[in-house]
Amino acid sequence: MSALVQSIGHSTIALVRDLGRIGWFLIYSFYMVVRRPGRPVHILKQLKFIGAKSLFVIFLTAAFTGMVLGLQGYYTLAKFGSEGMLGTAVALSLIRELGPVLTALMVTGRAGSAITAEIGIMRISEQIDALETMALDPFKYLITPKLIAAIIALPLLCAIFDVVGIYGGWLVGVKLLGVNPGAYFYEMEKAVVWRDVSSGIAKSLSFGVIIAWVGCYKGYYAGHGAEGVSRATTESVVLTSVLVLVWDYFLTSVLL
Repeated sequence: MSALVQSIGHSTIALVRDLGRIGWFLIYSFYMVVRRPGRPVHILKQLKFIGAKSLFVIFLTAAFTGMVLGLQGYYTLAKFGSEGMLGTAVALSLIRELGPVLTALMVTGRAGSAITAEIGIMRISEQIDALETMALDPFKYLITPKLIAAIIALPLLCAIFDVVGIYGGWLVGVKLLGVNPGAYFYEMEKAVVWRDVSSGIAKSLSFGVIIAWVGCYKGYYAGHGAEGVSRATTESVVLTSVLVLVWDYFLTSVLL
């Protein structure tokens, strides 16, 4: 019994310590964004990596997501004789929920894992220790450019996802299934309001913070050797994906 209580105590202390460290990491990252955001060339480089190089997977995912929504939405609405509301169903689903969430998950798999691996390799090869030895703050060169780039890139990628997805739904609904094209866009324009768009933007901004935060944190504190980096990368992708879904629920409950 004593061993069990001792084990629970050690686990609790370790959990609290890890939560404090990851919280401090985020606070100090934002402090460095305000104080020393890094050189613009570093931020542009990360924008290219996180944003521009994610365009293909975003286009592909958005197109087929919109097409599936158009197909499923049509057969659901047809049961009630409301095929003209297909544009509204597709647009609201993408703008409020699927656009920000799927964009974040795709960027997590493509860029978040790479961020963790990059910083983790720098940690185990003692490059970060070398920066600290030269009195250079690693956050300025490694963390803040990625955080700023993720905050900028995620809303832009989300907007592209929404537009491509809406036209994917239009392609299936109007061209394949015969929905009236005027009704598709008219009902969409009438139903979608600025609050829907702003909630999608708010979600994508917060998801950008989560991706950069968790990815950089897991890489910065990666274990030794190739096994440590691979474990950190896996934990980064899993934790980021879970946090995106959990945070999406809380934001939805607040922004509704």
